Amino acid sequence: MGAVELLSDPSSLYTVDYVDNVDLSDTDLVQTVRKALTSVKTGDSDLYSELVGVINKDIREFKDPDAVAQLETVLKALSGSVACIDIVHHQKLLSSLFGMKLWDHRPVVMDALVNLVISLAVTRGKYLDPCLNMLVSNFVPPPSVVNNLSHPRVLNKKIEVLSRVHAALLKISILVPLTPSRLVPMLFLEMPKIHKKDHSIVIYVESLLKLENSPIGQVGGSMILGVVMERLRDLDLEIGWDDIPQDDSSRGMFDMELEDAVEGTINEGDELPVGPLKQDSSDGSVVSKLLDKLMVVAFEHLESCQNDGRLDQVFEILLESFENFILNTYKSKFTQFLMFYACSLDPENCGVKFASKLVEIFLSSNKHLSTRMSAVAYLASFLARGKFLPVSFVASMLKRLIDECVGYCRTCNDDIRPEAHQIFFSGCQAIMYVLCFRMRSILDVPRLRSQLTPLESILMHKLNPLRVCLPSVVAEFLRQAKAGGLFIVSDSFIFDDLLESELSRAFGGCERLDTFFPFDPCLLKTSNSFISRNFIYWSMVSATYDEDEEDDDFDAEVIVNGDEDSDEGDEADLDYALNKMSITPKHSFKNKMERDRLLRMPSRIRPSTSPESL
Repeated sequence: MGAVELLSDPSSLYTVDYVDNVDLSDTDLVQTVRKALTSVKTGDSDLYSELVGVINKDIREFKDPDAVAQLETVLKALSGSVACIDIVHHQKLLSSLFGMKLWDHRPVVMDALVNLVISLAVTRGKYLDPCLNMLVSNFVPPPSVVNNLSHPRVLNKKIEVLSRVHAALLKISILVPLTPSRLVPMLFLEMPKIHKKDHSIVIYVESLLKLENSPIGQVGGSMILGVVMERLRDLDLEIGWDDIPQDDSSRGMFDMELEDAVEGTINEGDELPVGPLKQDSSDGSVVSKLLDKLMVVAFEHLESCQNDGRLDQVFEILLESFENFILNTYKSKFTQFLMFYACSLDPENCGVKFASKLVEIFLSSNKHLSTRMSAVAYLASFLARGKFLPVSFVASMLKRLIDECVGYCRTCNDDIRPEAHQIFFSGCQAIMYVLCFRMRSILDVPRLRSQLTPLESILMHKLNPLRVCLPSVVAEFLRQAKAGGLFIVSDSFIFDDLLESELSRAFGGCERLDTFFPFDPCLLKTSNSFISRNFIYWSMVSATYDEDEEDDDFDAEVIVNGDEDSDEGDEADLDYALNKMSITPKHSFKNKMERDRLLRMPSRIRPSTSPESL
């Protein structure tokens, strides 16, 4: 039988015994394929064109079992002929091979194609990059797969393809040691662009994290984790604040904590005025659902790392990525919970490292002002919300902040402009915020209580942090401090304009000290199911005061321009009173609901927003 007949007659091309029972390198078929490859150099391309034609058939033709078997056999024959493939003379063949998608073919063809790609990659070094690119491109499924992942047949196809790609990459990396260094940059280039808001990026990230957990990750693992965190951040930033309800300036920060009072979770039946959880087609909603899935993939990867004993190693990489990509990112709403969850899996190592790193950044005079302020905001939120953190550790972190503030008070100059002391005020606000959540547990331990003693001198300093820090935090802190007997002379804590002082605004628009508590309740439903089990919601806090105590017990006294007898019937006077108010509690406001809001931290808290300066 002639060579052309061998390629044209399917019955001879894929005879089972002929292919399976004989070493392909010694068969007539392999010799014919080699002849087709070498004949191109002499100008005879007929046989070569037929060979390429078998690969280039329309995908619909491969529904025919004969066409499938023919393609399988040709690919196997090419695997035994890679030494004859030339990058110059066989560009058309190579282009066809590297353009093939595993997703389009049956398992027998997938196996033959993968084996050919492996042979090319390990036999001829110049083919390594295109072979790796071809394999990586198969991490991104076609739309027909992305849109139908709920179907068992499609899900099985995903497993068939991706398992073969991972196995091929691992085998090539073993046989060609420089593979990881060549592969990792390609992974970033091939990652679906941020504007592709479909499940393909979830599948891609799953594949990346699987590589990180393989021998390839020993070389490129840090870069893989870094790019995953960076991409999560990018998606996070696409969820605009318009998709999330903003703080109402007329309400306190602790008015609307979105969590179930019993379960401590956000349930599907709850009425949540939150863009990312709405069932609509807006970009914010689509991206938030996508980010939710990606966060879950990342959480599950962290659990796998813990089970494999690699969490401590992986956390070091995450910590570096956090500092590079998240810490100074304005409007990061959810990505930071990767750090929170990793710390919850290993509080003694990861939790301690994270808090210590944040303190280190805050205390570092070499860091930018906004970086230091962001670090202490993260620290405060972490210490307040981490159920897994022992109270003794929380107290030790607070002591470091208190000691720093005491030192600052001793050395500060006579300049009392708030903008000149932002670091000091951010430290004070962090201390008070943590104590809103942890004061009772700390005061119950005499040794820990004594560590808070210097705090009174800080708050009584001429810089008057109580006038600059967030009024709702200050109000709740003072209420608990008085009820818990934290200060000997608690009545001396009088501050102007509890609603929003002029000094609080003095930072100038985006520069002011604001409500930046990055670990407020996570509004991504599925992600929150991982977080909530180790998260302190406000409804869980045991305050130092009795929630049912009489209003008069808090001694509210409103002093307006030194006159306690302001005309309560005059609306303008009331507005002025609210704007110039000092409080050492005794009388109620005209609006009792407003007074209650200011003087206590309600059971439901609204997640905070980040200051634009960051």
